[in-house]
Amino acid sequence: MRRRGRGGEEEEEWRGRGGGESHFLGWAASEDRGSVSQSLGAAAAMPNIVLFSGSSHRDLSQRVADRLGLELGKVVTKKFSNKETCVEIGESVRGEDVYIIQSGCGEINDNLMELLIMINACKFASSSRVTAVIPCFPYARQDKKDKSRAPISAKLVANMLSVAGADHIITMDLHASQIQGFFDIPVDNLYAEPAVLRWIKENIPEWRNSIVVSPDAGGAKRLMSAGATKIYAILTHGIFSGPAISRISNAPFEAVVVTNTIPQEGKMNVCSKVQVIDISMILAEAIRRTHNGESVSYLFSHVPL
Repeated sequence: MRRRGRGGEEEEEWRGRGGGESHFLGWAASEDRGSVSQSLGAAAAMPNIVLFSGSSHRDLSQRVADRLGLELGKVVTKKFSNKETCVEIGESVRGEDVYIIQSGCGEINDNLMELLIMINACKFASSSRVTAVIPCFPYARQDKKDKSRAPISAKLVANMLSVAGADHIITMDLHASQIQGFFDIPVDNLYAEPAVLRWIKENIPEWRNSIVVSPDAGGAKRLMSAGATKIYAILTHGIFSGPAISRISNAPFEAVVVTNTIPQEGKMNVCSKVQVIDISMILAEAIRRTHNGESVSYLFSHVPL
């Protein structure tokens, strides 16, 4: 088993055939991230596993890899001049348990296509199992026919993942739990709630005197008029489309807290009210338990250290 030592952050850029720009998504090991003995110990505990990152959220992928004591696998993604996506897996995955981390954010259609190609490439390279780790599931809100002739796009995405060759899906806080029924393969829908509860206890001194309410239009203003001293908005997937950030800046929120299923660095630089809960430890533990054949139900109510 090759060892994936904890990776550094350096990224190389390759120039692919046809002149298209490409990116090398592997990270080289650095001496300041764990000892050789620790890496060998992790290798013995998790043999025959390969962890790849797509282009959508490399920071989260690296955090997960660091948690597992693995190095991200080598993969080159690029676009040709006609905007077609090309993926080249840079190492052997024959007989390996492969996990591909790709969130449904940013250029969603391009990232979804990239994920499908990566899954298919690993299946044709004789991997033993391919698990798609999708922190934020794309097209999840299009899960039913809400009007005549409307598509059920979430079902279409489920079919595409299955046809591409995915054997298992790991995701978080699906828009509707029935989306799991769109698949004919196992789906683990993880919850951000345990991480949220821990954040509340660690960051809100008077959390024992707080109340939790469901959101609705004008709710924050009504809470303030009813005597609330501080209001926190907490959610899982912070998309922040359109004028969301400017509205948050002008709203009476102490903070708007989201998870890092979607990259938030840019939003945090613009608005100081946006804060982030790291859920990489939940994804990493789900991968570890899946690889070792253990139950993941523990993660529904606990946050791994």
